[in-house]
Amino acid sequence: MQIDHHDLAHEFPEHKDRIHTLKMENKHFANLFNKYHTINNEIEQAEKNDLPISDEHAETLKKQRLELKDQLYAMLIS
Repeated sequence: MQIDHHDLAHEFPEHKDRIHTLKMENKHFANLFNKYHTINNEIEQAEKNDLPISDEHAETLKKQRLELKDQLYAMLIS
């Protein structure tokens, strides 16, 4: 199965330097970044290893990831 990577470096390669700077200088961004990557890793591991996960839980995780990505992107472009 092909796993799509959704880490921020793949999602926003043009903002790689800004991502690094904000992680180092902005605690709120760093917290959101860590939450995003925790959820993203959980989704990727479930998909990669074909772990048992309910459709509802998978959908909830993907919605949370999307909300965090939207918040992080807003901070990147501000």
